[in-house]
Amino acid sequence: MRTGGVLNILGKLLLLLSLFLLTPIPFSLYFQDGMVKMFLLCSVLGAIMGGSLLALFAPEEDLGYRDGFAVVVLSWLGLALLGALPYVLCGSIPSFVDAFFESMSGFTTTGSTILSQVEVLPESVLFWRAITHWLGGMGIIVLSLAILPLLGVGGMQLFQAEMPGPTKDRLAPRIQDTARILWVVYLAFTLIQILLLMLGGMTFFDAVCHAFATLATGGFSTHTASAGYWQSSYIEYVLILFMLLAGVNFSLHYRAFTQRSLKPYLENEEFRFYMIIIGLATGAIIVANMAHGVYSALGDDLRDTLFQVVSMISTTGFGTADFDQWPSVTKVILVSLMFVGGCAGSTGGGLKVVRVLLFFKYARLQLRSLIHPRSVGAIKLGRQKVPKEVMIAILGFFALYVGFFLAASLLVTSMGVDIVTGMTSVIATLNNIGPGLAGVGPSRNFGDLPQAAKVVLSFCMLAGRLELYTVAVLLTPDFWKMARRPVWRWELKREVKA
Repeated sequence: MRTGGVLNILGKLLLLLSLFLLTPIPFSLYFQDGMVKMFLLCSVLGAIMGGSLLALFAPEEDLGYRDGFAVVVLSWLGLALLGALPYVLCGSIPSFVDAFFESMSGFTTTGSTILSQVEVLPESVLFWRAITHWLGGMGIIVLSLAILPLLGVGGMQLFQAEMPGPTKDRLAPRIQDTARILWVVYLAFTLIQILLLMLGGMTFFDAVCHAFATLATGGFSTHTASAGYWQSSYIEYVLILFMLLAGVNFSLHYRAFTQRSLKPYLENEEFRFYMIIIGLATGAIIVANMAHGVYSALGDDLRDTLFQVVSMISTTGFGTADFDQWPSVTKVILVSLMFVGGCAGSTGGGLKVVRVLLFFKYARLQLRSLIHPRSVGAIKLGRQKVPKEVMIAILGFFALYVGFFLAASLLVTSMGVDIVTGMTSVIATLNNIGPGLAGVGPSRNFGDLPQAAKVVLSFCMLAGRLELYTVAVLLTPDFWKMARRPVWRWELKREVKA
C-alpha cells in the first residue's frame, strides 16, 4: 500500500467535504438559527485537516486495488469524524460517540438515529444531516471521480472498492465519465422528487431534505414522526415511487432514459425478481394484517404495507406506521426484506437482490444434481452465463456476512442488550436500514444503547456500506505488512533537486 498517496487523496476529499460544510449556511441565515459561525468553523477545520495532509504527503502514481481499499475505508472514517463536528458544536448532541454514530449513519445512508426528538436540531443542522445522506448515497468517492480529475489516478480501483454490488457496470470507457453519468441521473431524480413533494404541500426545506434521504435510501427525516408527519397519501406514494427507483440499478435508469423505453427494466432479471419480492411481501402482509384486525379499511392497509415493504427492501427506513406492533409473521417478512436489500448498482444496502437470486439458482442447481447426478447445468442471469468466479465470490460474501453478523450480535448482546434489540440493531446497521425491532423499533431510537454498542454498530454501518470485503481486507495483517513508508513532500523536492 502506498501510504503517502492514500493520505494525499484523503486530504483532497476532506477539502471537498469542507466546501459542502458551507452549504447549510443559506438555510441558517434564512431560519436565523445562529449556526453560521459554527459551520464556518467546521469548514475551516476541515480545510486545515485536508490541507495539512496535502502539504505533508506527496501524490503517488499507479495506485492499485489495495490502495483503493485503504482510500475508501479511511476516507469514510475521516468524513464521518469531520461530519460529526456540527452535531457536537451546535450543542444538540454533546457526546462525540453519539455524534459520530449520527454522522456515520448519515454518510452510510443507514438512517439510524440516537435522537428521540429530531426537531431539537436547528434547521441548518437538519439540512447537514440530510446532505450527508445525499453525498453518501452515490458515494463521495464517485462524486470526486465525477468532478475532480485530480482523483483520476486509481479511479477504477476506488470505483471497484466503493460501488455496491457484485459487479460494477461501466457506462462509459472512462471511469470519470461513468461517475458523471450516474451523478446526473441521481441529481435529475432528486430535482424531480423535490418538485413533486412541494406540489403535495411540503415546504421547500422539507422537500429537499426528504428527497436527499429518499434517493440515497437513507431515511433521515426532519420530523420525529418521519413520513407519517404529513398524513398525506399523495406524499407517501411519491416517497414509495422514489424509494423503489432508488433501490434499482442506476445504470438501468440511464439506459431507459437514453432509449426512451421501459425495455431495459423489463429485460433485466434482477429488476423483475425485485418487483416479485415486493409484490409477494406486500400481499402476504396485507392478508396477515387484515386477519389480525390491524386495519379495518383495505386502502389503509395497502398504503401502509406497501410503504413499509418498499422502505425496508430499498433500505430507506422511512416510516408511516409502527410495524413493531404488527403480527409476528409480518415482522419476520420485514426483517427478511432487510437482509435482501436493493439491487446491485443502487444506493440501497443489504445483501443485494442479484446475490439472493443467484444463491437460489445455485441451490436449485445443487438440488437438481442430487436428483440427476449426470446432468450438467449452468447458472444464468438473463441470457448470460454466470462465471464460476462470480459464484465463488457470492458464496464467500455470504460466509463473510454471516461471520460479521454473528460477531457483532455477540458483542452487542454481551453489553446487556436484549436479544431482539441487539440482533435487529445489527441487522439494521449492517444492512444500512435504520430502524430495527423492540428497543430500536420504528417508534424508538438507538440513544439508549451503551456507548460501546454504538461504536460496534457504527463499524457495522461502514462495513455494510462498503460491502464487507473492503473493510475485511484492512483487518488482515498481510495488508499492513505490504504498506510502504509515506513519501513526504520535502523528500520529493530533495529528489527533484538531486
